[in-house]
Amino acid sequence: MTLEFTLNHAAPAAAGTDCIVVGAFSDGTLTPAAQALDAEGRLAALATRGDVSGATGRSLLLHDLPGVAAPRVLVIGLGDRAKFGVPQYLKAVADTVRALRTGPVKQALFTLSELEVSGRDAAWAVRQAVVAADHAAYRYLATLGPKNKKRNETGLAALAIQGDDEQALAQGKAIAAGVKFARELGNLPPNICNPAYVAEQAQAFAARFEGAEAEILDETQMEALGMGALLAVARGSANRPRLVVLKWNGGGDARPFVLVGKGITFDTGGVNLKTQGGIEEMKFDMCGAAAVLGTFVSAVGLQLPINLVAIVPAVENAIDGNAYRPSDVITSMSGRTIEVGNTDAEGRLILCDALTYAERFKPQALVDVATLTGACMVALGRYASGLMSKHDDLADELLAAGEGVFDRAWRLPLWDEYQTLLESNFADVYNIGGRWGGAITAGCFLARFVEGQRWAHLDIAGSASGDGKMGMATGRPVGLLSQWLMDRAAGAPAS
Repeated sequence: MTLEFTLNHAAPAAAGTDCIVVGAFSDGTLTPAAQALDAEGRLAALATRGDVSGATGRSLLLHDLPGVAAPRVLVIGLGDRAKFGVPQYLKAVADTVRALRTGPVKQALFTLSELEVSGRDAAWAVRQAVVAADHAAYRYLATLGPKNKKRNETGLAALAIQGDDEQALAQGKAIAAGVKFARELGNLPPNICNPAYVAEQAQAFAARFEGAEAEILDETQMEALGMGALLAVARGSANRPRLVVLKWNGGGDARPFVLVGKGITFDTGGVNLKTQGGIEEMKFDMCGAAAVLGTFVSAVGLQLPINLVAIVPAVENAIDGNAYRPSDVITSMSGRTIEVGNTDAEGRLILCDALTYAERFKPQALVDVATLTGACMVALGRYASGLMSKHDDLADELLAAGEGVFDRAWRLPLWDEYQTLLESNFADVYNIGGRWGGAITAGCFLARFVEGQRWAHLDIAGSASGDGKMGMATGRPVGLLSQWLMDRAAGAPAS
């Protein structure tokens, strides 16, 4: 179920809602809205004697407080007041939704947006409350049976946020829609979300908005362009590849920002079959594509005054008698030849042709997003995306955007010394770099195909989805990229 978001301008005590959400810190201090509701001191007394806990992750639902129109007040624990910041605020939003996920509360008023968050303004508090609440309310329903669909419906249907910034509310809704679009694509099973489906979803979205357009290239068109690397990966699959190109024309004659997303809709590993475990999670190997498409959805919803191009090479890496092999030499669209050292290093092969294709748009900046290497997950775990770029200003822009919305990245080196690990006796470049520094050598491989471009690479192998059979797509880094584009639209200098 989708949450509906509005703003509340009136005093919380008079709000006609099922529940008012307030907060308490671990020292017993109540938030301003909680103090305003506590005309007879009941909340303060409960906090003093420990019945209301301000510990992080704790919540308490109270009923029929004197002088409060709403029949319920939910108190969310906020932890140490001195340490309250961005992550604590976002957790409080998510804790609110989780506490009200089931039960009689259909609409609630969230007052924690009144709290001061270091380095953030009131608009940020409203905007990120929408994004975080919508993320916490998300339910995957597409392939559940009727009984399970009903069981997973959330009790909470509408959330009013205390504040008066309508623009921030609208921005939050647009970004949340992009995150949800990305998560839904990422979570769908590969027998549904194949290259043709990705293309259909992109076309359907673009058709709904003036200023957006879609172009879909099939394998005949890609062959004519010389995309030998992408087509080599696609050879073993019955699901034929697509190159999805979405354009948002909101910036007049300005050069566009171009996003490229890895769209491996399922990755068997090819001839180098994934036998080490984890193959059942390889539907998430298109989360780079999902993030790029989700960011496009956000940008259109935000009506950003920029030009944006989103490019998705959508391919399934399967295996049959026609599949490409280790030691094959293939020719990319750039004309560079590539010796295949491992067919499970396929993402960089589809991306290199997509990056070459992107050059025709003369981008202001070019960013690729990919679940590219397990090595990045080994290095950074699931909290940070890996960022690589030779352009310090672009790297700083992306890092600052991620910090701003708590969708963080960490920069890894892209030094020329690593390029020696990609040398080949039989082609211009080898597609793997050996045992060590795998995330970096993958970035180095891509760097060979973006010479002259202001380019950055985001490896989201760890951040794009959760662990195990219950893990789900996170929608990252739609938040980071949306904020980056908002900053560019506002003319913000690099941080």
